[in-house]
Amino acid sequence: MSAAPVSGLEAAIQPITNVSDFIWGGSWDGVEILPIPPMVVILLGAGIYFMIGLRGYPLRRLFPALAGLFKKSDKKGAGEISPFAALSTALSGQVGTGNLAGVATAITLGGPGAIFWMWVTALFGMALAFAEGSLAVRFRSQSADGTYRGGPMTYIAIGLGPKWTWLAILFCLGTLFSALVTGNGIQANSLGDSASELFGVPEWIGGAVAAVAVFAVIIGGIKSIGKVAETIVPWMAGAYLLMAMIALLINLPYLPET
Repeated sequence: MSAAPVSGLEAAIQPITNVSDFIWGGSWDGVEILPIPPMVVILLGAGIYFMIGLRGYPLRRLFPALAGLFKKSDKKGAGEISPFAALSTALSGQVGTGNLAGVATAITLGGPGAIFWMWVTALFGMALAFAEGSLAVRFRSQSADGTYRGGPMTYIAIGLGPKWTWLAILFCLGTLFSALVTGNGIQANSLGDSASELFGVPEWIGGAVAAVAVFAVIIGGIKSIGKVAETIVPWMAGAYLLMAMIALLINLPYLPET
């Protein structure tokens, strides 16, 4: 029996799919090539490298850092937002689809043991996040109106020099598509689905409400984003922990086995 014809779109997407499957799953054309996905090696390896290079600094200074979030000071820092607002802004971008749907998917595919490797990766990921944040502050630039601009695209261009500008541009393009598709697109779609099920409205209305709300926040710049984040994120984190505890209590008889 001859194989089913492949459309032009499928043929164009197939190479991209293969690259993605190889990076994230270690497979090519559906065949496993590597037992451990390259992305796991990169993320965990980079985290271990930075944790050793920093001599465990993110762990050794964890509690002083937490205390510093709420410490009052008369000195005005060079940043535009408070340390707590900065943390809330960072958490608002990291706690979401991955923590909810991602964890459930990982447990479904890999079993409860997947949680252990999430803990291990997150432990060393602290060093990776610390290194990224430190570089972003070290190589940030200040515009004429006094606002700061930073991030990987900035510390790549400034820290590594003009020869690596292409990598900064590549990062910006990758972030653009990632934010539209894997970030805002998925979350707005989930909000639209929820609104449709709860209120019986078309899904696009939920997406439109999300778009308007996000626009109203980000149009005010980092100060507006930080203020909204430091107001919402603590409640979001509290609700997340509360719902997790409720889920554990509902499934209490299964915990010993798990």
